[in-house]
Parts: sequence; structure tokens; C-alpha cells
Amino acid sequence: MKRLLFISNLFPDEGEPYRGLDNVTALHALRERGWDIRVLAPRPWFPLLKSTKAFKPRAQDAPFQPRYVPALYLPKVGGVANHHLMASALRRAALKDFAPDVTLTSWLFPDGWAAWKAMRGPMVLLAQGSDVHRYLKSPPRRHAILDALAGTQGCICRSKSLATMLSAAGAEAAKLHPVHNGIDTSVFRPDGELPEDSQVPAEAPVLLFVGNLLPVKDPEFLLKAFAALSGRVTGPALHLVLAGNGPMRESLEALASSLGIRDRTHFLGPQTAPQIAAWMRRASLLVMTSRNEGLPNVILESQACGLPAVATDVGGIHEVVDEAWKGRLTPLDDMPAWIEAVLAMLQDLPSRASLAEIGMARTWPATALAYERVLEAAARGVDAVK
Repeated sequence: MKRLLFISNLFPDEGEPYRGLDNVTALHALRERGWDIRVLAPRPWFPLLKSTKAFKPRAQDAPFQPRYVPALYLPKVGGVANHHLMASALRRAALKDFAPDVTLTSWLFPDGWAAWKAMRGPMVLLAQGSDVHRYLKSPPRRHAILDALAGTQGCICRSKSLATMLSAAGAEAAKLHPVHNGIDTSVFRPDGELPEDSQVPAEAPVLLFVGNLLPVKDPEFLLKAFAALSGRVTGPALHLVLAGNGPMRESLEALASSLGIRDRTHFLGPQTAPQIAAWMRRASLLVMTSRNEGLPNVILESQACGLPAVATDVGGIHEVVDEAWKGRLTPLDDMPAWIEAVLAMLQDLPSRASLAEIGMARTWPATALAYERVLEAAARGVDAVK
């Protein structure tokens, strides 16, 4: 049996069941392919906080025997030290009864660098998105990331754009392997339940936003654009549904009131995956106004439900919204262009069945197979087949 050690702080526990959900889903798919997997999950701690929290895995993750590793973390001033502190913690936590064929580490810094320094044997890094977008701008982190990439056997990138950025920064292109996330096609599919007890009129067209209410998602831009385009839609009034929560919610609700759109703007708060899928089947368009992204799962999930998108052209979104019938992409801060894109899509919506056929091909088993090729090649010490 092939043995894999996974190292990342992005791994769930009972208190944060959705933390690193993409990672653990990929691990379950690899386990289905016959991999014996163990997990080391670093968790930052600071002595003055006197935290006694004990992390416990979700029941379904027990086969990985995850060990939650406390790693000293210095807030604000620890940028030049935290990766060294994590490496020390990982050395102390090294598994003595499990010899992996290869190690997979998610999040390039500090996790990737720390694992590279602490562990022996073949290793593959996993670039998530923000670890590339944010940390390449920081010279010390950029240097550490490039060192780790040079010292390990490969890097799985969750979009082509991440691989392009890392290559431009100086990483060896042959080591970079773009692999899109899979999705749960038993949940995200064109047929299924619609939202229950919706306050949105049945005949109303719906714009759906899914994400955290944070500045990087620029929901203020979204509300202002919605207010500006609402009067230009003929027929039933357009409604905006926001699924997600975050520190901006209260101010956004106030903004919606001041813009006169509060009665057609619906803040749902956190939603389960089936609830999100139900809204994707109900909505007319997925809308995104992000200022920065990797390749967000919500785009992949919406396409599996047959829902086209209008989004800002950031990150790897263009890799899947690559034809006009799948959606439209607009430049950052160009509200007129974003509004015109929404209007154009509402007037000529594509076949949901055609888009869902493309979206539902992105399964986790297919993603696991792509991971496996990279991991096995690393274990053999050869280049993976592109």
C-alpha cells in the first residue's frame, strides 16, 4: 500500500469542520485509491494566551489518525521566525511508526517551508492561492517559498495562473503541475431541490453571491452595482442573494438600505453545501466582484449546477469562464463594464444542461488521479507526466 504523510494547518477539526475542506476531501479521494494516509496538522499557539484547547478530528477523518501539533506563533513580529518555529514543532512531532513514500504539504508558507526543513524523503507542495498571491509580494516569504520549491520534488497548483506566477517568480516550470479542485457532484448538479421558504418571488431573476463578506470580495462594489443596474432590467424586479457571513455584514445591510435596495437584497448568512446548491439551481447568474482569487470552488460548483457567472477577471477564473456563453469577466473597478456584462448575460442565458455537463466532469476522483501521478513520480524521483 502506498503511504502518504499530509502536513498542513489547513485541515479540519471538530471546532472548525470546514477548515481546509478541499484538502481533506482530496485525501479521502486518495484513500479510495488505496493510499494509507497520516496527517500532521500544525496549530499556532502563543504562551500568553494560555490556550488549553484540545483539537479533535471529525469522525470521518479518524482513519488519517491526525495529530494536531502546537507550533509557537508570534503575531505581527513573527514573520521572519514563524516558519522556523513551525519546523521545530514538526521535527518534535515526527511520526516514528509511519514511514511515508512521499509527503504532501499544503500552503507554501510557512507550512511548505517548515515541512521541507523538518522532514526527510520525497515531498510535493500544494499551492492554494493566497499563499502565492500574497506572499510572493513579501521578499522574505518569497525567498523561503522559492527555496522550498527548489528543494522539493514538485508542486501541485490549484490553477494554471498560480503555476504561471510561481514560474515568473523563479520556480522551475517543470515542477509545477496545475490541477483544478474537484467538486461533490452528488450535491452540485443541475437537478435537485430548490430553496425552501424563500422570500424571493418565484418569477424574479436572481443574482447569487457566495462567499465571505470581506473586503477582498468587495461586496460594497456588488451592492452599488446592483443598485445601478436594477432599474435597467425589464420584467420582474431583480433580486440579490448573498450566502455567507463576515465582519462586513452589518455595514452592508446599512448600505443596502441607503441605496434603496434592502427589500430586494437577501443576506442568508452561512449555508450548507446542499443549500448553496439549491440556490445555484434557482439563480439566474452567479456574481463575483473579488479583488483577488485563486480559482474559487464556487465557480466550479456553479458550473456543475448549470449556472453561468459574471466576475471580475482575477486569479484563475478565466481558466473555466473561457467562453462568453459560460459567463463574462470584467476588469477590476470597472462598474459600467460589470453592469453591462450582467445585463448581456440576463438577456441571453446559456443552456444549463450544456454548462452542467462541463462542470460535472470535475470530480474528486479525477482530481485524486491527477494528484496521484505527481505523488508517485515524486516518490520514484522522476518528473511527473504533464
